[in-house]
Amino acid sequence: MSNLRRRLLAEAAGSAWVVLIGCGSMVLSANFGAQGLGLLGVSLAFGLGFTSMAYAIWPISGAHMNPAVTVGFAVAQRFSIRELVPYLAAQVVGAALGAWLLAYIAGGRPGFELAAAEFGANGYGDHSPFDYRLHAAAALEFAMSFALVMVHLLVSGLRVSRVIAPPAVGACITLIYLVSLPVTNGSANPARSTGPALLVGGWALDQLWMFWAAPMAAAILAGLLYPLFQGNPRERETGALDQRQRPAVQ
Repeated sequence: MSNLRRRLLAEAAGSAWVVLIGCGSMVLSANFGAQGLGLLGVSLAFGLGFTSMAYAIWPISGAHMNPAVTVGFAVAQRFSIRELVPYLAAQVVGAALGAWLLAYIAGGRPGFELAAAEFGANGYGDHSPFDYRLHAAAALEFAMSFALVMVHLLVSGLRVSRVIAPPAVGACITLIYLVSLPVTNGSANPARSTGPALLVGGWALDQLWMFWAAPMAAAILAGLLYPLFQGNPRERETGALDQRQRPAVQ
């Protein structure tokens, strides 16, 4: 198996896992009687879902599992432009497969209706959990995505990135969802938004553009500003994260 193919499979599997665990916590567990997960539980599911898979695939693909992160790395010149489209495609396909598997599992319950479940799809306006308008949802998605991409860029450059980066990024994702779940159902990840939207269709697809536009704009800005936040190069492992040369973050 070629090195690139192995990396793409890792990204697809990781994206599928994030959607299955994160959105699965919303669809299957969030309102499970008095013991439902609630806001904190769903936020932890997304964060821990990323962290657990990141430990597995960090040495293989860098554990992006998010098109915005990959774009941010590319803009920061830490990722090959030639591999950008394959990475993004693998992440979206993986997220779609994760959403499909979740739909299959949820469909095993008598009386389950996919259209009514909304499957953790992201939305604004009438489809925001608390009716937040487009401008508020876009501002939040931009800010949260910028923070996520910048954290990923910075912690992945540390000498001990394999140990510290997965929980650091996972904690960042948990905090992002604690803030954004009431506004947009939580995203900062275009692939995570696309998987459920493909199943829900209709309004979810109509509003999907914003959940690509805001994170991608934030990722570009984070990539451009990354050199300003690098700090002392001696504190980082020289060349460790140049993914144009290496298959994964070290």
